[in-house]
Amino acid sequence: MKPQLLIFAALMALAANPVLAAPDGAKLFQDKTCWSCHGKDAKKPLLPEYPKIAGQSAKYAEMQMHDIKSGKRANGNTAAMKAIMVLVNDDEIKILAEYLSKMQP
Repeated sequence: MKPQLLIFAALMALAANPVLAAPDGAKLFQDKTCWSCHGKDAKKPLLPEYPKIAGQSAKYAEMQMHDIKSGKRANGNTAAMKAIMVLVNDDEIKILAEYLSKMQP
């Protein structure tokens, strides 16, 4: 088999396997239950004191998620979010932050 064909076959296998393919921000937002507190559109939170996170800067959102996960930020309602953040790895945090930054505020 030609090397180009092997590379193409390997790429197709990666793309077809959802476990190996890059996660989608919208799917992560749903799967990690972010929507349950922040709203399906990230603009209508469950409680008024929960932040509207749609349109946040990716850098800011990523920093906030890391700070909550590490315990560096432990004020307000972060205790509830800290329990969820153990389910999110660093790559997923970055993907979620990018996804949020592209949403309309």
